[in-house]
Parts: sequence; structure tokens; C-alpha cells
Amino acid sequence: MPDFAHMTFDELLRPEGYQCSCGRFHGCTLRKLLIGRGVIRQLPGLLKEAGIRRPYLVMDRNTKKAAGDQIKSILDEAGIPYGEYCFPQERVEPDEFAVGQVTMNLPTECDWVMAIGGGSINDVCKMLCRASGMKLITCGTAPSMDGYASNSSSMIRAGVKVTIYSVCPTIIVADTEIMAQAPMRMLQSGMGDVVAKYISVCDWRISHVINGEYYCEDIAQMMRTAVKKCVDSAEGYAKRDPDAVQAVVEGLILSGMGMAYAQVSRPASGLEHYFSHIWEMRAFDAGKRPDFHGIQVGVGTLLVLRLYEKLRSEKPDRQKALAHAAAFDFDEWCGWMKKIFPNSCDELIALEKQVKKHDPALHARRLETILEHWDEIMKIVDDELPAREDLEKVYRTIGEPMLPDEIGISLQETREALYASQEIRDKYICSRLLWDLGLIDEYADYLIDGVEKAEAEAKA
Repeated sequence: MPDFAHMTFDELLRPEGYQCSCGRFHGCTLRKLLIGRGVIRQLPGLLKEAGIRRPYLVMDRNTKKAAGDQIKSILDEAGIPYGEYCFPQERVEPDEFAVGQVTMNLPTECDWVMAIGGGSINDVCKMLCRASGMKLITCGTAPSMDGYASNSSSMIRAGVKVTIYSVCPTIIVADTEIMAQAPMRMLQSGMGDVVAKYISVCDWRISHVINGEYYCEDIAQMMRTAVKKCVDSAEGYAKRDPDAVQAVVEGLILSGMGMAYAQVSRPASGLEHYFSHIWEMRAFDAGKRPDFHGIQVGVGTLLVLRLYEKLRSEKPDRQKALAHAAAFDFDEWCGWMKKIFPNSCDELIALEKQVKKHDPALHARRLETILEHWDEIMKIVDDELPAREDLEKVYRTIGEPMLPDEIGISLQETREALYASQEIRDKYICSRLLWDLGLIDEYADYLIDGVEKAEAEAKA
């Protein structure tokens, strides 16, 4: 059986892919990966080898300075023509407007798209390629997120943060000399996005037990390997050592490939990501700009570790759980959703009507499975999650934000995000487990009390 966690990238990228013991075929359309110092200078030969005649360069004002101007000079010197579009706005949001911008400015003579940037640029260009059928070459400018090698885009659609399956780049170029010079906030964002895999794999395994959701241990091990690469490189990463940056980039790429292999975002996204998604959605509703996705995810990871810490000593109570589910009032819930998500509540209410997460009969069936497999669930928690204090040491090494108030999130917004996290996707995560156990209110109080105390200590 394939051992993805110990394969080289060349082995992982083989075109014929792998038939896995999980019963599924795993592969991705990424065919060429260059990571290292100065690899951006190999672009002319790379384009010629791939038969790319005229790429469409997409960048923003920051990534143009970081790499776009250099790439244009390299292509000019090699006599390679290109089209280009630089977003005029200060910060690109991955939404319908941004996709429209790159689409309407696409020169008809261009044959490939070249994304020059990080998360938003990459996600928008993936959507352009999905719509146009063009292939994508990504030139990363910051180790800020794990989506470079995934086949999905994290987008804002009608005000709701959604994962849309798009395309995986065919070629990725990650010049570590360029990426090491990215703003430290972006380096921290990448670390936050990858350590989230502690939670996502844990949530994924638990959902497999409770709901029979598809799960692949080989892909899960890829995620664990990605996290280890990043955590082990924290000291050098804090000093912008290109070799440490390379190790983190490799971890981020490996994480993205895990999503492409699984054909779902599940291996890389659990409750910690939903904290970020909700904070982003609510910021957009209020006309505010959220922090970087990975920064928010990093804070969310520590929040979820607090919840799982308490859950380790829990003894489930069947009657308490059944009474909590029976008290669910759909009309009251709809009113709360309209308050929390004024611009996207209709879509989320329609989701509940479709999947019936709070239906008493479906809840009762899940509860019986939870009670029957409680020891197994707790073993998963013990197997997958680090001690929160150990992860906090890694955060301190690179100056990573650890608490909601460090990123402008209030205690009330944190509480509301925990409740709302179970409502924005049909995905079984820690907050849904707490709801099923009738513990969501108690654990919300516990979480906020702990965070409030930690924030007060940090300011003392």
C-alpha cells in the first residue's frame, strides 16, 4: 500500500496516481513543483518545456513588487510574450467581483494563467481556470496558506465563505528567497493554517466513527507529516531562514496535496477553520477587513484545543443530550441566524432544512453511536492532539497571535462563532459533537471564561 507521508514529491506527483487501501484512487493534476532558492529564474525553461506560449500574469500591487516585476523582467529577457492584470484594490477578496475582474481582462491570445501571489490570487485564478478550461501555473510569494496545491478555492459567494472545487495548478514555483521576505504576518499565517491540521484530522476521524464519513489514514498521515515539517522548523522560520521557509512551504504543499488526493477539504479543515470563516463573514457584513485567514485559523486552533481538553474528562449523559435536542426551536433558531448572518441567513437556513442537523430522530441515532464508541472517540483525541502549552511555545517562537483580542475579536464574537460554526456547513466537527451531547452552552461558557482569563493575564 502507498506510504504517502514518506514519498518524495516526484513520487506523489506521478501522473498515474495511486489506488489506496481506503478504496479510492488518489492523484492530482499538479505535474511540476519547484521549491528552493532562486528557482524563479528557471521560469523560461519551465514555460518552454510545458509548451506555454503566452501566459496571463495575475497579481496585485503587493505581489507585483514581491515577484511580478522580476518575473516580467525574466520573461522579457527570454523573449516570452505575456498578458497581465494587476488588481487595483489594496487587498483582493476572493469573491465574485475579483473573479469578474480577471475574467474580463483576460487577453484572448493567452494560453495559460500564471497566478503571482498567495491565497486570494491563487483562489481567484483557480476559479478563472475552472471557468475557462485554461491551465494554471502558480508562483507563490508568501508561505501564507496551504491551498497552493489543492484543487479547491476558498471563496466568498453571496457573502458566505464556501469551498468551491476548482482546479489544482499544473505547475507550482516557490522561490524561498522571495517567500522569506514576505511580511511576518503572512509567515505567521502559513504556520497557523498548517497547525490547524491537528484539529482537522481529529474532527475527521471522529466524524468517520459517528457518521461513517469517508476517511483515509494514509492522507491523514500526510497531514501529520506536514504539521511536523512546519513545527520543527519554527526557530529558523522566525529568522526568515530560506531553508526553514522551504521546510514550511513543503509542509504547506503537502497539506494541499492531501486535499487534492481526498477530493475534499476535510483533511485540512475542522472547527478551527470555521471560527475563521465566521469571523470573516461577519467582518464583511460589517464592512470591515478581517485578519489573514491563517492567523485567524491559528487562534481558532488554540480555542478548539481548550474544548477538547475539557472533553477528555467528560462522561456523556444520554438524558441530558436528548433533552437538549428536544428543546431545539426552529423559529427561534432562524431569528438568531438572521441576527448573526443578516446577509446570508437565507442560504444557511435552507441548508438546515436540507440536512436537518438538529432533527431529534437523526440526533438520537448519532447519540447512540457516540455513547457506544465514546472510548474510541477519546482515544482519537489523545492520539491526534498536542498539549496546548506545547503548541503555544511554537506560537511564541514566531510571534503568532494566540488570543482573539490580539486579532480584534471580542469575547462575544468568539462565543457566537462557536455556536454558529455548526451551522455554515454540513460537516461534523467538534461543535456539533458538543451540541449532540447537550454540552454546547456549558462549553461556550468554559471557553469564554478561559479566554477572558488568558487575555487578562497577557495584559497584566
